[in-house]
Amino acid sequence: MDIMIRGLAFLAAACCAGLMGFAIQRGATCTVAAVDQVVNQRKFKRLLALVEASLWVSGGLLIAKRIGWLAQAPAGYAPSVQTLCGAALLGLGAFVNRACVFGAIARFGAGEWAYAATPAGFYLGCLTVEPLFAPAHPAALASDSILFSAPMAIAGIVAAALGVRIGAAIVARRATWRTLVSQRLWSPHAATTVIGVAFLAMLLLVGSWAYTDALAELARGSTRGLPARLLLGACLLIGAASGGWTAGAWKRSRIAPSAILRCLAGGAMMGWGSLLIPGSNDGLILVGMPLLRPYAWAAFLTMCASIAFALRLQARLTAGHSIAST
Repeated sequence: MDIMIRGLAFLAAACCAGLMGFAIQRGATCTVAAVDQVVNQRKFKRLLALVEASLWVSGGLLIAKRIGWLAQAPAGYAPSVQTLCGAALLGLGAFVNRACVFGAIARFGAGEWAYAATPAGFYLGCLTVEPLFAPAHPAALASDSILFSAPMAIAGIVAAALGVRIGAAIVARRATWRTLVSQRLWSPHAATTVIGVAFLAMLLLVGSWAYTDALAELARGSTRGLPARLLLGACLLIGAASGGWTAGAWKRSRIAPSAILRCLAGGAMMGWGSLLIPGSNDGLILVGMPLLRPYAWAAFLTMCASIAFALRLQARLTAGHSIAST
C-alpha cells in the first residue's frame, strides 16, 4: 500500500513537472528577459511576476507547515561575500547563455535545441567549481524560517488572493483547456502563478527535485534519488516542448556550433555561481525567497544587478561600434 501511495505521488509530481514546463515555455519565463524589460522598457511586469511566484509558494508553505504536510523546510544559509560573488557569476552566466535556467527550458521548448547544452554546461560548472574557486562550505542556518512564525491569517489572505487571481483569469479570458493550449503566449503573471503552484505541489509530494540541484549533487558524487529526479526533469522538458509544439512556436533552424559553445559556457558559469551561493535562480525564487531567507533575496537582487550591468555594457559597446563604423 505504501508503495502504491508513493507511486501515485510520483505520478502526480510528474504531471506537475510537465505542467510547469508548459507554463515556463508559454510565459517565456526568464530572469534575463525580466531584467531586459526593466533596463530597456522601464517596465517591471516580468520581474514582479517572478516575485509574485515566491508569494504564492510562501503562502502554500505556511499552510503546509501548519497542517503537518511539511515535516522539514529546505535548508537556509547565512549570507556572505561568497554568496554575492556567486550571484554575480550566476547573473553573468545567464547573460552569456541569453537565458536563466527557466529561460533555457523555455528556449528548448521553442525548438532551440542548442539549449540542451545548458544543463551539460551547468554540470561541468559544478564539477570544476572546487578546483577553480575552492569555495568555503556555506554556514547553514540553525533556526527555522521566520515565515513559520507568521499568523495563519496571512496564509489565508495569500490563498484568497490566489483564488481571486485564478478566478479573474478564468472569467476575463473565458479560459478552457482548448484556449489555454492554443494560446501562443501566456501573461507573465498567469505563467508564474502556475509555475509557483506546480513547484509547491512537487515539493510537498516528492521533496527537493529541481534538475539544477540534481546535477549539482551528481557532480559531488551523490546519486540519492537520481533516477526519479532526472525523470522529473525529463517531464519538465517534455512539458516545455509540448508547449512550443502546440503553440506552433518551434523554430526551424540549424544548431550552430557557436550557440552550443555559448550555452555550455553560460551553463558552466551558472553552475559555478549556484554552488557558491548556494542555489540556482529556480531555488532562490521558489524556495529561498518564499522562506524569507536573506541570502536568497540578496543573491537574487545581485543576480539581477549583474544582468542589468551586462546588458548596459553590451548596449554601450554596440553603440560605440556603430559610431566607429560610420
